[in-house]
Amino acid sequence: MMFAAFYILFMQVASPYALPTPLEAGWKGAPVCELLFENDDMRTARCTFPPGVGHDRHYHPPHFGYIIEGGVMQITDKDGTRAQPTPTGATWWSDGVEWHEALNIGETRTIYLIVEPKNGNEE
Repeated sequence: MMFAAFYILFMQVASPYALPTPLEAGWKGAPVCELLFENDDMRTARCTFPPGVGHDRHYHPPHFGYIIEGGVMQITDKDGTRAQPTPTGATWWSDGVEWHEALNIGETRTIYLIVEPKNGNEE
């Protein structure tokens, strides 16, 4: 019981949004992202979403993204819900995402690489 209270307090201090990171969040209890590389400067994860699989609510620190295999994701965030095409080979930079959740609504698997520079942003 005391451990659970400590963990909740730690997550509120460690995470600016008190939500899991992309690596910690999964889909209905199963992981969707795997850690590919981590050192003192950066962390890289690969996130795979077969059709009908999503990503439970989570936050993102600043990161670079690359779409290995594209498709169509349904994204829900503070601005609402929308269908977001994810074209193969597309890249993006994000200054961070307070929260969002996603669902692959397309007919193909979608795979992203997420690269998070640490620069004081580590959990």
